[in-house]
Amino acid sequence: MSETKKSGIDYWKQIVVVMSLGWVAIWIYRTVLTPIYPEIQASLDNVSNAEIGAIASFYFFAYCSMQIPCGILVDKFGQKIMLMAGFTLFIIGTLCIAKANGLTMIYIGSLMAGGGCASFFSSAYSLSSANVPQARRALANAIINSGSAIGMGIGLIGSSVLVKNMSMAWQNVLYIVAAILVIMLCVFTLIIRGKAKSDSAQAEKQTQTVTEDEKRAPLFSGLLCSVYFLYFCTCYGYYLIVTWLPSYLQTERGFDGGAIGLASALVAVVGVPGALFFSHLSDKFRNSKVKVILGLEIVAAAMLAFTVLSPNTTMLMVSLTLYGLLGKMAVDPILISFVSEQASAKSLGRAFSLFNFFGMSSAVVAPTLTGFISDV
Repeated sequence: MSETKKSGIDYWKQIVVVMSLGWVAIWIYRTVLTPIYPEIQASLDNVSNAEIGAIASFYFFAYCSMQIPCGILVDKFGQKIMLMAGFTLFIIGTLCIAKANGLTMIYIGSLMAGGGCASFFSSAYSLSSANVPQARRALANAIINSGSAIGMGIGLIGSSVLVKNMSMAWQNVLYIVAAILVIMLCVFTLIIRGKAKSDSAQAEKQTQTVTEDEKRAPLFSGLLCSVYFLYFCTCYGYYLIVTWLPSYLQTERGFDGGAIGLASALVAVVGVPGALFFSHLSDKFRNSKVKVILGLEIVAAAMLAFTVLSPNTTMLMVSLTLYGLLGKMAVDPILISFVSEQASAKSLGRAFSLFNFFGMSSAVVAPTLTGFISDV
């Protein structure tokens, strides 16, 4: 009995580490191009900002569109198969962008990459929900989420240094990303267990919780729909920062080279301690989650507005720091934990898919809309 329990503890810790590394890889890809938009524009005969912004929009369109189908497929085939299939498509899409000689091929590669990433969210959080002890679940989700901050920092700083300071061709950066994705594919293959090994345990768990599940909210209850909408707004502000902050710092604030990546990565770096701290509060004061979420959202929105209105560089950096500390990274694990408490265990995968679908739909709109506003 003790050996089984110990093995289970070891496995959930492995899941937390591996899923965090998965977010690192995904976010390296998501942010690696944004600091070097001017170089990409120059190589493509100076296309418009809206056309460049559409690269990210195509990625998030595919990512968003495949959320619900992937959630269903994860329940049917298991997380391991879907992670392996998804990252294989992700690698192919990344290589298509690296080899592209025009915007059309870049858009196609972005669609493939987005579709390949779509299975990760439902796989990661269904794995954590099934294996991580409930008392540590919010903190575990925060650790998993911290991978996105680390990946964002690596992507922004790495591409800025390699392309702007070391004059590396932007295409070569994509080959480096593809190599990282291949490594993650191998990690998923070796670490994640197949569906068959957990079926009996999962069935037993569902049997034990059926009475409790009947009391929980349906997927489109007013409460969960409010959470979906709130996550849409949260993600809109965050992806506005992710996709256009580097360009804004360069063209409007006079930042250059590695300073662009460092300033942009500040949002991600300070987000990690914020996420860990507020997820700990979430586990400790479960009855106050709604108040914590609303408070964080209001302050983060104010800091986002002040980032644009800041009269000098010092106030700009203060605004970015506070936004990173109190923004999406801090709210995410609390929202995820809240959804897991409200939704039935039998529909948890679909609940996470819907949650992420509404959040990521904002990422489809933000890059192109902001690019259009910038052109005007």
